Amino acid sequence: MQPSKISSSDAFRAAFLLLIFVLSALGFSAGEAKSAAPKGRTTNSWSLQWQPAPLVNGAPVVFQVKPPARLSGLSGKWLEHEVFFSYDATSKMWFGIAGVSLETHPGSYDLELKGTTFRGSEISFSKKISIRPARYRSIAVTVAKRYTEPSAEQLERIRQDKTVKQDVFRQTDPEREWSGKFRPPVDAAVSDVFGTRRTFNGKVQSVHQGLDYAVRTGTLVSAVNSGTVLFANPLYFEGNCVVLDHGQGLLTLYLHLSEIKVKAGERVEGGQAIGLSGGTGRATGPHLHLAVRWEGVYLNPATLLTLKLP
Repeated sequence: MQPSKISSSDAFRAAFLLLIFVLSALGFSAGEAKSAAPKGRTTNSWSLQWQPAPLVNGAPVVFQVKPPARLSGLSGKWLEHEVFFSYDATSKMWFGIAGVSLETHPGSYDLELKGTTFRGSEISFSKKISIRPARYRSIAVTVAKRYTEPSAEQLERIRQDKTVKQDVFRQTDPEREWSGKFRPPVDAAVSDVFGTRRTFNGKVQSVHQGLDYAVRTGTLVSAVNSGTVLFANPLYFEGNCVVLDHGQGLLTLYLHLSEIKVKAGERVEGGQAIGLSGGTGRATGPHLHLAVRWEGVYLNPATLLTLKLP
């Protein structure tokens, strides 16, 4: 008896079944391939990373996102603030700068992402991110009496300054202007850190919302990154002050200057001289106070200077 012949269709069917068996053994299912990824960072093909890790209250944060499709735009929501993202063609990632206020309680908070593909469809992603408590110290400081017990005339000046600052802070640009790493404005030791709780003259209490550098009057002060000058004038408490807008809601402030070398509206590059250090305003002596502000929230400048950015 001659052996039966196997038709080409039977051979194809057998090969197909063998392929399905092999794929099943390797962890695949028909029509879908799942790639391995670090636990807690990638879900449904969205890749999300952030710096620094872990996050604490008072810290700036950079979100790095790789969506599952090519996008024409990406936006985010974090701690009831908008997060503005920009695309970096070199890494093929989306980057957005945000922050955690000093008043944010420890816990897990959602970062919500929404993207628009080039075909016009909307995609979204949500991830819970943990925030831990940071430890900040307390000190007593002595300053001139007019800064803790201002006269009626000085109170009016303070009120006017408040209105000026509110107007300045409303002018921020959502488009990214910064480029690459943020660098210190002076080459000097830090004399006081962010988050210090201060008591002035035993009466007035405040939180130190910046980073102080121990420099002599007349030390050259440089922009920490590229941006646009929003403000370049004296204020009662801040003294001679420069405010730079780096885009994506991020500002840097340079306080107590003895001289200002830029004007409002001027475009500056990272490392460009913007003024000379001094001791104007409410200061215990000559130094530079660097502050970082994101959408109304003051953040730790020391952390911003450590972030790796495109």
